[in-house]
Amino acid sequence: MNLILLDPHDLTNDGHVCITDPRRLIHLRDVHRSAPGDLMTVGVQGGAMGKALLTELTAEHATFKLENLDEPPPPSLPVHLVLALPRPRMLARTLEHVTALGVKEITLLHTKRVEKSYWQSPELRADKIHQHLILGLEQARDTQLPSVTLSKGFRPFLEQQLPDLLSYRRGLLAHPGMPNACPRNVSEPTLLLVGPEGGFITWEVEQLIEAGCEGMHMGPRILRVETAVTALLSRLF
Repeated sequence: MNLILLDPHDLTNDGHVCITDPRRLIHLRDVHRSAPGDLMTVGVQGGAMGKALLTELTAEHATFKLENLDEPPPPSLPVHLVLALPRPRMLARTLEHVTALGVKEITLLHTKRVEKSYWQSPELRADKIHQHLILGLEQARDTQLPSVTLSKGFRPFLEQQLPDLLSYRRGLLAHPGMPNACPRNVSEPTLLLVGPEGGFITWEVEQLIEAGCEGMHMGPRILRVETAVTALLSRLF
């Protein structure tokens, strides 16, 4: 936790902060080994970052006095990530990683090779997704929560959502065997599509390219989804 991320409800009207949830308290006590008088890096969800003085730390609460909140969060990546829904454990890690890297728009997509049972996972509950996004923000010292959309049908996504997503973005389809290598130093708004373990099926690739996406590859190695997504974002931006 490189940033103490504050919910607006943590703030009081007199410029103080009170934290009561066990996760952050345990981290302050056992990882940071914080003590009253420490100056900590804080940020408000959806707002600015700054410093706060720890004034009290007990098993039940931590209180801070805000020193300043005048630092903007780091810039986000100009990308909307469309990710075929991975296995639940991989989903949790991937959400944290891409949030830490600065992705602010995420669509989780059903494709042929996505197991239907994955959509029943507790990891897709709104509170669980929120938890993983928060962990990514804390890691990267960011305050801007990504939006996450669930798209449970490939054809509805193709026909109803994709045209709008591509209206002002460059569509890049990451898939093994594509003729062009992944571009570098992209600055324009981008739609990045990444398939499941085993990749998109041929029909899905054909439909996405016909819709206006550009196929690209990362080289001869076949990577796990969480590795591929991180590598793609690092290379693209």
